[in-house]
Order: sequence, then structure tokens, then C-alpha cells
Amino acid sequence: MTTAEQTGAAQAETAEETHGVTLTDAAAVKAKALLEQEGRDDMHLRIAVQPGGCAGLRYQLFFDERELDGDLFRDFDGLRVAVDRMSAPYVSEAVIDFVDSIEKQGFTIDNPNATGSCACGDSFH
Repeated sequence: MTTAEQTGAAQAETAEETHGVTLTDAAAVKAKALLEQEGRDDMHLRIAVQPGGCAGLRYQLFFDERELDGDLFRDFDGLRVAVDRMSAPYVSEAVIDFVDSIEKQGFTIDNPNATGSCACGDSFH
């Protein structure tokens, strides 16, 4: 093995695998503010996909202190975001935003992998 191949192999081993979810600045700021409000700096934001909902699959977005085997992490300005390996393909390239308008307040998920969703927007297929 050449030196370049050894360096590449070492980098591959130390590189942390990541997921394809993106958090907007507004979502990251809001999530960090919620954690600060709770006085918790030992938690990360977890995004998961579970069976259920009227369209077949539903999103779960919550703070978690656990690190599960196979979790994929990505950092957004100091906020760690975790996705489990089973959920990662369903949310790859999804964008999580925080909306605060007169009509609606909360986190939204724009997922190009969803082929359809229900009227409430909480589940997809």
C-alpha cells in the first residue's frame, strides 16, 4: 500500500459518517434556545421515521441524550443532530426549518423523498 493509500484509508476510518438532513439557521437557533431554556447541554436533536400516521410513515423530532449504535450525526453551529441508520434513507436531503408566522409556528420538514403526505403533514409515504 502506498503512503497516499494509507493516508486515505486512515482518513476514511476516522471520518465520522453523517446523514443528509439539513437544518436551516432558524431551526438550529430555535432548537438550541429550547435546550438552553431546559438547561440541558447534554442532549442532541434526533430525527426518526416510524411506521404509522395516515400516510404510512411519520416523523419524530425530539431531544435525546442517548446515542444509539449506528447513529449518524451532523453538527449545525454547535447543535448535534442524530439520525438512526434505519431512518437515514427516508430523510436524506430533507430540510428542517422553523416557521413562526401568524398562521403557523413550529418545525417543518421538506422531504424530497416523500412521494405523498397526509393533510395534517405529520406523515408521509
